[in-house]
Amino acid sequence: MAAVDYAQPWTDGDLQQMPPQVPFVPTIEYVRTLTKPTDTFLCPLTANDKGIDFVGFRVRSLDEGNQRTLFEVGRPAGVPKPRIETLDDRSRFIRYPCGPEFLDIRTIGANLEFEIGDEPLYNFSVIERHYFRDMLIQSFEFSLPFVMPGTRNTWEMIYTKPEFNDEWKAALINSPWETRSDSFYFVDGQLVMHNRAEYSYAPQY
Repeated sequence: MAAVDYAQPWTDGDLQQMPPQVPFVPTIEYVRTLTKPTDTFLCPLTANDKGIDFVGFRVRSLDEGNQRTLFEVGRPAGVPKPRIETLDDRSRFIRYPCGPEFLDIRTIGANLEFEIGDEPLYNFSVIERHYFRDMLIQSFEFSLPFVMPGTRNTWEMIYTKPEFNDEWKAALINSPWETRSDSFYFVDGQLVMHNRAEYSYAPQY
């Protein structure tokens, strides 16, 4: 195939000889290398072709003497699952007003309730990366080897938060919504869902 001279206008013949563009496919290895929050979603809503439906989410403190629910949201009973074509990117972006006391909690339990479609899930994994501005401050990975088809499941992911000194806490508290996270969900190495979030540790009045 003759080389294309990019200094000259392209002809139809040139374009027919050029190889097709290979689409970017985010991998587990790729998202592990990210050093700042993404500017956009790395997969479309339609990438979720496994029928994965998050129906409830609860965050709780597991610290001894301070065990309590910090945040809880869920779809009310009887409300049907929304169709993907009715959703937009607002459905996978959330803001958490945490308050400064959240920074003193060391152990967190994130309880996820979800349903799946008629196919089993193999190696259902989540990678969650948290950043302050453009600095990675924590990263977590969890995996379920197998999820039975047509089931409703509860999955609690338990992790220890980093311990911040007073200077760090002051910076986080005084910079609401500058702490961000990306949550990537993979099935057998294929990215099927990507959620984004922002956090405020400012006092809640």
